[in-house]
Amino acid sequence: MTAHRATTRSPQASRHYGMDWLRIAAFGLLIVYHVAMVFAPWAWVIHTPRAYPALIAPMALLTPWRLPLLFAVSGYASRKLFDRSGGALPFARSRASRLLVPLAFGMAVVVPVEMWVRVMEMGYPHAYLHFWAVDYWRAGSFYGREFPSWEHLWFVAYLAAYTLLLAAAIAWRGSAVLGFLDRAADWLAQGIRMLWVPVAALATLRLALLFVVAERQGLVSDWGGHSQYLPIFLFGFALAGAPQLWPAIKRVWKPAVVLAAVAGAAIVAIERAYPGTAVPPHAMMALDRAARVAMAWAMILVLFHIAETWWNRDHRWRKPLAEAVFPFYIVHHPAIVLIAWYSLPLGLAPLTEFMLLLSGTLATCLAFYGLGSRIGWLRPLIGLRPRPRGPSQPLCAPDESLAPSPSGRGLGKAEA
Repeated sequence: MTAHRATTRSPQASRHYGMDWLRIAAFGLLIVYHVAMVFAPWAWVIHTPRAYPALIAPMALLTPWRLPLLFAVSGYASRKLFDRSGGALPFARSRASRLLVPLAFGMAVVVPVEMWVRVMEMGYPHAYLHFWAVDYWRAGSFYGREFPSWEHLWFVAYLAAYTLLLAAAIAWRGSAVLGFLDRAADWLAQGIRMLWVPVAALATLRLALLFVVAERQGLVSDWGGHSQYLPIFLFGFALAGAPQLWPAIKRVWKPAVVLAAVAGAAIVAIERAYPGTAVPPHAMMALDRAARVAMAWAMILVLFHIAETWWNRDHRWRKPLAEAVFPFYIVHHPAIVLIAWYSLPLGLAPLTEFMLLLSGTLATCLAFYGLGSRIGWLRPLIGLRPRPRGPSQPLCAPDESLAPSPSGRGLGKAEA
């Protein structure tokens, strides 16, 4: 992750460079993952005529922990931002402007591209400009799609909700909330509780809701998702203010590797036994969900340990890459969908099609970030800080609280 010119972070530095590298690496993986979804044997936004079962195992092993990892990293960064904000209200104002403004911009300018492809798949007869000017701004079902939609930007909506709820709780009972998180951290830091207690708690929540509420994405309907993402976000928030948790993570990371391997084997076996849209029996489905929870938590511990131990170093590429994360996230998904819409009819070989999608998406992301970062009024719209006014101000805020995230959470029986 770090090159030969990297320099060790000083003990006094408040920024955790390892978390930056972890976020950057997660997003690099995210682009490859979403390009691969065009070829995988599960339903997605757009798909090749032929699916490739060889993708089942690697993608099933990535699915359980990608999103929880992003919420954990975002929680960690949020605590750093809160500590520098001067209180709950400034923190809430800052997070609202940095999350809700890009969310609104994305829904108005970026998401329509993907929604146009979605309705085109259902026979929509008009060009994009007509769609955006006339039909995109509707409410309800249209050509089999629901409007309005934030598509892959659902992560921003979830993160904004968690952040603002936490800010409200701190504004109401700040000492009680932060004191509870500190006491919970002290308790988790003992023995191997860091490994098994969160798995037991999160699995209990997940299974309690499994056959009670539908597994459906939505800010007010995704209770199964919230039961996992919100506690993991709070864990990241607590970790940033509880250094005693890092030795606990170091103590259990090797057993966590074993747990992740065992859980991953169960996930792949179930996915192969019940491929695509096949629905397993209730007992098997419960085992699958419990294994996903276990693997997600174990991978968070392992990757946090890696970030703390080996990646916690600065490099000249870290700052620009960390700043580019949010703009890349905003535009990458529609880029994949649009390029696939025009290239799949060409009947290219699978490897050629994959490389075209990957390179075209990266080029689009770079152009979007390169243009937006240089135009002052565009910067806040694509998730960047306003242009610095003086030489002493950094280009991007330390520990930005938004990690990139994939869209769509339907990987067969998995979460995309």
